[in-house]
Amino acid sequence: MFCGANISNILCSTLCMLFILSCSAFTSQDYENALEKSIIFFEGQRSGRLPHNQSRLPWRGDSGLSDGSGYHVDLVGGYYDAGDNVKFGLPMAFTTTLLSWSVIEFGNSMKNQLNSAKDAVRWGTDYLLKAAIATPDALYIQVGDPNNDHRCWERAEDMDTTRNVYKVSSENPGSDVAAETAAALAAASIVFKDSDPSYSTKLLQTAIQVFDFANRYKGSYSDSLGSVVCPFYCSYSGYHDELLWAASWLHRASENESYLTYIQSNGHTLGADEDDFSFSWDDKRAGTKILLSKGFLEDNIEDFQLYKAHSDNYICSLAPGSPNFQAQYTPGGLLYKGSESNLQYVTTSSFLLLAYAKYLSSSQGGEAACGGGGTSTITSDKLVSLARKQVDYILGNNPAKMSYMVGFGQRYPQHVHHRGSSLPSVHAHPAHISCGDGFQYLNSRSPNPNILVGAVLGGPDNRDNFADDRNNYQQSEPATYINAPFVGALAFFSDQSAQLV
Repeated sequence: MFCGANISNILCSTLCMLFILSCSAFTSQDYENALEKSIIFFEGQRSGRLPHNQSRLPWRGDSGLSDGSGYHVDLVGGYYDAGDNVKFGLPMAFTTTLLSWSVIEFGNSMKNQLNSAKDAVRWGTDYLLKAAIATPDALYIQVGDPNNDHRCWERAEDMDTTRNVYKVSSENPGSDVAAETAAALAAASIVFKDSDPSYSTKLLQTAIQVFDFANRYKGSYSDSLGSVVCPFYCSYSGYHDELLWAASWLHRASENESYLTYIQSNGHTLGADEDDFSFSWDDKRAGTKILLSKGFLEDNIEDFQLYKAHSDNYICSLAPGSPNFQAQYTPGGLLYKGSESNLQYVTTSSFLLLAYAKYLSSSQGGEAACGGGGTSTITSDKLVSLARKQVDYILGNNPAKMSYMVGFGQRYPQHVHHRGSSLPSVHAHPAHISCGDGFQYLNSRSPNPNILVGAVLGGPDNRDNFADDRNNYQQSEPATYINAPFVGALAFFSDQSAQLV
């Protein structure tokens, strides 16, 4: 679409935005439907005593009601990360941060789903608060031994494996998981600042304490607890990225100049000069650059211009035709980063594209500069178009005509790698199903009896092929950190009047 020079920039941007949205394979109502389902998924991942209004996934029941009791702490609640029954602190905290960021940037587009999205955030933060304040100079970061858990195929409501509890401390540090927890609490404090100011204050105060702990006792939790966090959620990127990420969120949430000073003083040693081209529960560098670029684009913090330049590098790496282009796409147009749970990178990239497009649009003449000296530029409209293609692919506009969100569209995976979804529910089968007896359901060719509504799975391979097979967990397992950024992306596209200006 060409916008002539006689049309004002604002009108051109608006017309282009309407053109982008009108070209979608889906309507705003479709996106709104997908948004609702993407939030319902988190209800299926809840651990603890379920609320009375848990009616949208009635096959779930209470679970993990004694978590922490053997260690004289209350660790009931939180989320199971994926298809198993372990509560892993690092992905849970990252999930909570990205859910919060989704609400912060696109909550105004969530309409009647906003309260449900905030409930999803709160289910995470209520647990993270418990984990943070239970013991001085310590943070509880996991409930359940994954090695034992993975030897079983059983419902969360039936768990009979040992619910070991693990923590990081001054003697056994975990700056990565602690800093991510601080980021989650700080981001959530923004979410609740107006609707529940006392809760927001508690979140922020705890975030400050947890960040101080992470920064004072430096070390990776993979070194302290490698036997139970590796290879499941090993911190391959180290902890520097989380420290800068957490400081960035604390700066935004508290507006305290000390965090600006921390970023200015420590940024170069914590990854500010490094380009990275994926964003995940493990590696926060690209997300941090985008987050801090807002400070330059909207708040004119000159020291953050560096982050705008690195954000441009990341964004341009995703754009075909850009001098910086280096991403891989499948023949059907899906961003492809890895063979295991690839859609986690697709949803995070889609979210960052939209968040950055929003920040660019708030800045006069804001564009992403690509190539040496910015010889090529990408507009915010182009970023929205790139994100929409990825979102639409996930929802079913792909060669297989398969929606990779469970319960959305006419065709979606039926054999999800998820214990609770694949086993008969406690309501349909009240009798206990033991650890080993559940494997008959894992290996069954029958569809899952319980629909895990809204779950976004690992997704197809680099040739757009997908095996609807429970045992192929790389493709068929859902995860909270896949859905969390997708909530924000869907919120943006669900708003028919969405504009970036």
